[in-house]
Amino acid sequence: LGHAAPVLSLDPAPEWRHAGDMGALTAVLEDWLDANSDYPRHDAPVRIEVVDRTVAQAQLGLSARMGQKTRGLYDPDTATIYLIAPWSAQDARDVSVLLHELVHHRQVGARHWYCPGAQEPDAYALQADWLAERGQEIAVNRIAIALEAGCTPKDFHPD
Repeated sequence: LGHAAPVLSLDPAPEWRHAGDMGALTAVLEDWLDANSDYPRHDAPVRIEVVDRTVAQAQLGLSARMGQKTRGLYDPDTATIYLIAPWSAQDARDVSVLLHELVHHRQVGARHWYCPGAQEPDAYALQADWLAERGQEIAVNRIAIALEAGCTPKDFHPD
């Protein structure tokens, strides 16, 4: 019995791997979003910070409910993306988190959102598309995303 040959997937747009700094990487991802989404670039520049998980929990409100899987946050009030360390510009999954948060930056003012969770399906879909181009899949709980996007109250218990 023979083994199947490994599937080689070449990145169709590897410019992100050669970005020299966060600004150059962001520009590459913004170009990708221009070509692959209906959200226009935001006029306001975005700030990007890589922070430790404890900082995110203490200062940014990263709750225990979000758990260890949360890799990035976007603060629309300060137009800041917070990437949770460890984070690497050479890791496609980490870079996809930055892309996801850039989608949120573009979503500000693009339309009315009943709650922040309503923005998640589009951000995850674009993140999944970007990863798929690189032969990778996104591992997310699609049921949780759908529930979050529904903007329903979290506590149904009467007082």
